[in-house]
Amino acid sequence: MDTTILVLNGPNLNLLGKRQPEIYGSETLADVEARCRAEAARFGLGLAFHQSNAEHALIDLIQAYRVGSAGIVLNAGAYTHTSIAILDALNTCEVPIVECHISNVHRREAFRHHSYVSLAATAVMAGFGTHGYVLAVRHLAHLRAAARVAGPGGSR
Repeated sequence: MDTTILVLNGPNLNLLGKRQPEIYGSETLADVEARCRAEAARFGLGLAFHQSNAEHALIDLIQAYRVGSAGIVLNAGAYTHTSIAILDALNTCEVPIVECHISNVHRREAFRHHSYVSLAATAVMAGFGTHGYVLAVRHLAHLRAAARVAGPGGSR
């Protein structure tokens, strides 16, 4: 599992490509998965790609990948701004976490300016469109390679 990146998507992202394309674009979640899978493969990494509208399912997956994976890319959707439970799960992680948002949340409604996820994230991607997912996967591959060069004791 140390060569697997978890890409985790929260509520309503199953409607990507159909929901507010003027904000989120026309690419589907399946398109995003294919692009992320290809990017991970470039670095010899596997990819686990999941979406759920249920908070507990997201927490279960975070817990499953919190140790021993190559990292987590998380677009928690609206839970980004509301879920202390997801933050608590992320705080147990011993792997890097990249928070990913398709839109620039800082140019949107004020309630979107606060992120519980950011409190645990190693890095944050916002406003890159769906390309942000690919960049996040690439960043996790970079961190993994750097940690392997540095040897044991590298930090999250």
